[in-house]
Amino acid sequence: MSGKDGDVARRGRGDRLIKEEIHDPYVARSKPREPTICPECRAVFRKGRWQWSEESDGDAHEMMCPACERIRDDMPGGILTLSGTFLAKHRDEILKLIFNKVEEEKGLHPINRLMGIEDGRSGELVVKFTDLHLARSTGESIERAYDGDLDIQYTKESNLVRVYWKRST
Repeated sequence: MSGKDGDVARRGRGDRLIKEEIHDPYVARSKPREPTICPECRAVFRKGRWQWSEESDGDAHEMMCPACERIRDDMPGGILTLSGTFLAKHRDEILKLIFNKVEEEKGLHPINRLMGIEDGRSGELVVKFTDLHLARSTGESIERAYDGDLDIQYTKESNLVRVYWKRST
């Protein structure tokens, strides 16, 4: 088409184009061949997802899983920052809750893992996860168990969730 009708057709088609959003670089653009095994953690991509497997896949394709890539690059998907005087008094209990939550999740979803725990400034505890959902759900578990104030901030641009929990007394 040309002229006025062609301009309308192009505008109409342009309105239907899907605008690409910023994507997580740790999510594969296509699914790996099955079976694929991660050379670092030995998780296996099978039946459309990463999973733990007791079976040995001698002929499996090798590819690093998204969790191991994030750990290697020190690029967390979620960061949980804990603070307040309550934290100092109950640190061991809270850490136990975090480790239990991580073990439960990791058993079901190999790419949802704990990357590390660091002492932050002013007595804060900074917990890094490979997955944004694990950071959020761990923060929610701490809030359910110990009350306090929970703030969840998700930034689409960086594919990162920052979760803040604080309790003073």
